[in-house]
Amino acid sequence: MQTVPRHVRLFRNGRNQAVRIPVEFELPGDEAIMRRAGNRLIIEPVPSQGLLALLATWEHLDEEFPEIDDEPVKSEDVF
Repeated sequence: MQTVPRHVRLFRNGRNQAVRIPVEFELPGDEAIMRRAGNRLIIEPVPSQGLLALLATWEHLDEEFPEIDDEPVKSEDVF
């Protein structure tokens, strides 16, 4: 999706230079990846992590799961 270029202001935030991102250029989340390509700065959203990465952040459960009687379903003659 292409958008019309916008003139934006740069400002100082402590010792860092910052830029105000207009609403039509907002990125999802609260983190981004920035890289330089020649004379350009490219800011991209952090790619979403897969399920395995999410599960790796969860704490291990130490409790045992109870045994469950899981009997097979009895077949029925439907015809």
